[in-house]
This record gives sequence, C-alpha cells and structure tokens, in this order.
Amino acid sequence: MYRFLARERARLFPAALFADLFQPRGRRSVPPQLLAVVMVLQRLEGLSDREAADRFAFDVRWRYAAGVADAVAGEETASFASTVLVDFRARLRASADPDRIFRVTCELARQAGLVGVRRVLDSAPLEDAVATQDTVTMLRGAVRGLLRACPPRLAAKVRALLERDDDYAAPGKPACDWTDRAAREQLVDALVRDAYRAHFALRGEYLDQRVAEAATLLATVTGQDIEETPDGCFQIFEGTAPDRVISIVDPQARHGHKTAAHGFDGYKAHVAVDPDSEVICAAAVSPATSGDAAVAPALLGDLVEGQAGHGEGEDAGSGSGRVYGDSAYGTGAHLAWLDEHGLTPMVKAQTPTALGGRFGKDQFRIDLGAGTVTCPARVEVAIRPARHGRGGGRARFGVACSVCPLRDACTTSPRGRVVTIHPDEAQLAAARARQRDPAWRADYRATRPRVERKLAHLLRRRHGGRRARVRGLLRVAQDFTLLAGAVNLARFAALGVRSTASGWRVQPA
Repeated sequence: MYRFLARERARLFPAALFADLFQPRGRRSVPPQLLAVVMVLQRLEGLSDREAADRFAFDVRWRYAAGVADAVAGEETASFASTVLVDFRARLRASADPDRIFRVTCELARQAGLVGVRRVLDSAPLEDAVATQDTVTMLRGAVRGLLRACPPRLAAKVRALLERDDDYAAPGKPACDWTDRAAREQLVDALVRDAYRAHFALRGEYLDQRVAEAATLLATVTGQDIEETPDGCFQIFEGTAPDRVISIVDPQARHGHKTAAHGFDGYKAHVAVDPDSEVICAAAVSPATSGDAAVAPALLGDLVEGQAGHGEGEDAGSGSGRVYGDSAYGTGAHLAWLDEHGLTPMVKAQTPTALGGRFGKDQFRIDLGAGTVTCPARVEVAIRPARHGRGGGRARFGVACSVCPLRDACTTSPRGRVVTIHPDEAQLAAARARQRDPAWRADYRATRPRVERKLAHLLRRRHGGRRARVRGLLRVAQDFTLLAGAVNLARFAALGVRSTASGWRVQPA
C-alpha cells in the first residue's frame, strides 16, 4: 500500500483536485495532496488525528507514501499539527464534492475495467460516538442547550419564565431521590413544564439557525416520551416512540435493530460492491431506523446510468445489471424499482408464513389478472381492492371456512381466513418463484457472501470502524466514504493497478 501511494500519488491526488478548497493566492502550510495520503492511511489503520500526525512525523513509511521520505523525522518539514486534519475535513465537508477521494477510486476502477454490471448490497451497524441518554437527562440538557444558544437578551427572557429551582448551568442529571417514585414523577413534571415555558418565551421572537435548532430539539425530546395524565400532570409513557432521539449530543443517532435480537445505537452503513473485483462502488450512511431497501436506489445510481452501455468487465455483454441482496432488499417497492430500471433482481424475498405451521400465503393460488384467490380447499373468492387506491387488497373467505374440512390447518379466526394482497404482489410472487430455481440459488450463494468479507475489511477496527469517530449524520457519512475510498486503494494495491500512458491498467507483479 505504501509503495502504491508513493508511485501513484500524483496521479491519484493532483493539485487541481483540491484547488477549490483554498484561496488561489498564497501557499498552503501543508500541501493538500500530502494530507490526502495521510487521511487514507489514517482511516486504514484506525488512528485518531493526533496519532496520525505522530505516525507521519516518525514513521518513514508514511513519509515515503506522501513523497517526503527524505525529511528528517520529527522536524518541522516532516510534521504538522493534528488540527490541520480537522481543518482539511471541514473544508471538504463544506465543499460541493466532499467525497472526492472516494469518487476518484470509483473512476479509477471503471477506467481499469474492474467494475462490471453486478452489484452486491449489504449494510452493517455503526455504533455512535456518544452515550445513550435517558429522558430526564435529555430534557434538562435540551433546556441547557437552548439557553446556551440564545443571545443574552433572549436567554434572560427564557430564564425569567423558568420556575424549577435549577440554574441549568451544570451538566448531568438533576438532584433527586431516585429511589422515591413520587420524587421522580415530580421531577419529570417540573422539567416538562419548564420546557413548555421556555418555548412560550420564544413566541414572537426572531430565531437564528442555532436557536431554531435548539428549540426544535427541545420540542422533540419533550414530545417523544411524555404524556399528560387525566389529572393534568406530565409523565413518561410506557413504550418507545418511533424514530426516537436517543441523545441530545448527537440528535441524529437512533436505536436500530440488525436482527430481532441484536439492537444498536447509532447509524447504519450501506455499501454496493462489485463481486468480481471486490471494489466498493457506492457507500452511504443512514439513520439506524432506516430500511436497507429504502437506501438501495442511492447505491445503484451508477448502475442505472450505465445501463445503456453496460460498462466494462466480463459481465459487460450479459445484458442488464444484476443486483444481489438478502431478504432486507426483497421488499415489493424495491423489486418494482429494479424492474422499472431494467435491473435483474437477485435478492431474496421473504417466504410467507403462518402461525402454528398453518397454510402460508404461498399455498393459495392468487390470480391477479382475474382478481381472485383460491384456497387449498379450492374455494375461490374475489379480491377486494384496498381503500387507499395504491393497489393490493384483501380476499376474505368468511363463512366458507366454517364448513371447510381444512379449517384447523388454515385459520383459528371465527371470521374465516383473510389473505392480504400486496400492492407489488406480482413482483414478490415472481421473486419467490425465481429463488426456487436451483441455478438461481447456486448463483446467489456463490456471489452474495462476498460483500460480507468486504464489510469485514471496512469494520475490522473498533475506532472508526464499528464505532463512529465523529457525531452527526453528515460527518459520519463523510468519514465512512473516506474509509471506503481507503479500502478501495488498498484493493488496487493488492491487484497491481498501475497508471500507464493510456490510463489505469491492472498489471500484477
């Protein structure tokens, strides 16, 4: 990897790539090309900014990769402050092309013929960089945040309306006898009332962006967990609000589930990988509550755009692009989207099941053309269209089930069996039929697991891998795409990619 960066650094990161980040006059204290190399190595090795600056100052391999191997270790010419990396990331984030390093690796892969028309999709949890907070801590912290964000005059107005015996200056939980239920309930009620009073103080006031964001956060944490009792008190309700904020330090982090038994707090990382070259073609980060299928179209943009020419590689002549994914991508909406864009779905669709081992939906014959459903006892009923008008409906067997000899194997409802027809039932039925084909299963089993190995490469380190290094969706996404670009460069080094007079070529040693 060090040899690859040293050899191809100027072609990968020319000065023009970062020209828009700096003023045209004057000299940069540290060349952006050098910082790009340091950031790539930093993400590969899972280092903090301070550790990366130290590694560059005292590891000759890093200086060799950055083109300053002759500089004396530790001297000014071979060192910089760690805050330079912070500033460079901020410049990238504020630019029109924040993920340019990752984009460069994708363009290189296409030029070298490493990208075909097959993509494997998958996701993995990214734990957030903050601690999950309880409702009391978030309520008080949100009031403190609003007071800090307000200008002095407005802060004084808000503080004048607060009635709780608390100056909201010190961080942390308020003092309370947590073993006394009445004291806990009284504290929650007082905090909520102060939150409402703070919002009342903002009425009719001009709010700049920072104050508006703090007010919105306070309203969110006040409303998501609180209910009013019949006697007019406020209390924490039982259950969990959908899309619940879990920390005011990182309001965009969410509680998600990778499986029914595995929960996590933070974000979800998504990748699209070429299964033949194992190059990451797209990367994205979403809140932990988002579904994989909802993010998939954003990962397949290049494949959709390249449908006319089908790109390069061994699959180039095989027709439409192929998309592989597990059952999380086998939703009706995603299958319909793939069909609309001419992509072949190699994604699993969930097989319908019924409680107690009774007849599943796939044991009923559904004729969408005739608008009927026939049960295993050969009783046929019409499909009643759904009221929302977006397709689908229900087939109710009703009284026919009361005299059916197969009733016990079909339903326990006194009203008879009901079969729900999905708006995209045709795509789901076709997907279930495809995945019963032995050839389809063999192709799926040989291809889809390759993305698991690539995710293992991405997330093999705790710091900056499984656990995010930064806070906020925008920063986490930027950090993850940089990691994807670094892993791609490591892959190019392993494959023997070289720049030639005619472009990038794979030339193994």
